[in-house]
Amino acid sequence: MGLLELLIIAVGLSMDAFAVSISKGLSLKRIRLEHALKVGLWFGGFQALMPLIGYMLGSTFAEIVSAFDHWVAFVLLSLIGGNMIKESLEKEDDCECNKKDKNGFGFTTMFTLAVATSIDALAIGVTFAFFKVAIIPSIIAIGITTFLFSIAGLKIGNIFGCKYKSHAELFGGIILILIGLKILIEHTIF
Repeated sequence: MGLLELLIIAVGLSMDAFAVSISKGLSLKRIRLEHALKVGLWFGGFQALMPLIGYMLGSTFAEIVSAFDHWVAFVLLSLIGGNMIKESLEKEDDCECNKKDKNGFGFTTMFTLAVATSIDALAIGVTFAFFKVAIIPSIIAIGITTFLFSIAGLKIGNIFGCKYKSHAELFGGIILILIGLKILIEHTIF
């Protein structure tokens, strides 16, 4: 596998994390370095870790993993998206975006989002094993690409700012559900 092909795969894998990062940035009044590092490290780390796990599992479990990975991603993203939509419909008197920063960037939320957006990378790792791709340079490229795209997504989402918080949460929740639906459709129809 050439460098160009690897970069195309890395960019493709990072798109789900990019979209989720946009929705995270929408709810922030101000991005702090802590937010950028959390988003970048969680998403970039999992996008690098999952292909490694997939590579190690190899072809032995390929059919089992591919049989349900899309359902897991769909359910996780739909639950998180549904919760965001519910929160967007609750009335808030003031615009205190950073009030929920700890919850929005806490371990459980970030772990769930990182797993949900990187499950497809597990299947890529299995594919890498089939084609005997050099795994270390591959996971480094995937991790760095996702890290950078996630931080960019956070910033892009933040541009809309706190003024549109409830609309942004609604939009972000819809995006997460649509990403989950896209993953489900790609794996069940195509």
